[in-house]
Amino acid sequence: MFKPFVALLAAPLLLGNAPLAYVLDASASSVSAKVPFFGLSSKTATFPEMTGAVSITPDQPDAALIDVTIDARALKAPDTATLNRLRGEKFFWVEKYPSVRFVGTRLTMTGAKSGKVDGKLTARGVTRSETLAVTFDTPPTSAAAGQAVTLNGTMTIDRRDYGMKSYQLIVGKQVTIRLKARMVPN
Repeated sequence: MFKPFVALLAAPLLLGNAPLAYVLDASASSVSAKVPFFGLSSKTATFPEMTGAVSITPDQPDAALIDVTIDARALKAPDTATLNRLRGEKFFWVEKYPSVRFVGTRLTMTGAKSGKVDGKLTARGVTRSETLAVTFDTPPTSAAAGQAVTLNGTMTIDRRDYGMKSYQLIVGKQVTIRLKARMVPN
């Protein structure tokens, strides 16, 4: 799925201000989606299977490329009824749309270790512009070649924008997505 993007990132690092290329360490990464339930509590689904790649040029973070694909078929939920609903046609419809993808094309640093990534989120065949607020364990603008970087990100979306309009009286419309991504040099 990532072959053209990963091939671009797999090019050898050049001396100077060359892009730092990373791939996602899926075993040390996670994605969750939390939605209000009955206005009194919330339900959280997790997505344990994903792939991804990142390219950051130290003095040009705004030219970053971030590409993460989540396997929606592998999603986990707190109970069987919720799991079946989420995998079904009224929510993720995993038989027809087996993945969720975020492609970030612009990183704006708001601090040494914080920023926002503007990009496109695709779920259920719908693609919309979204922004992921991120923090890094190591400033990406000063990461050394060969150094792993972990980023934590949060975005809030309206599930109805992605065709998930069922159960509006009991399931909230705002979904908070949290991403922890450990990126290792490629």
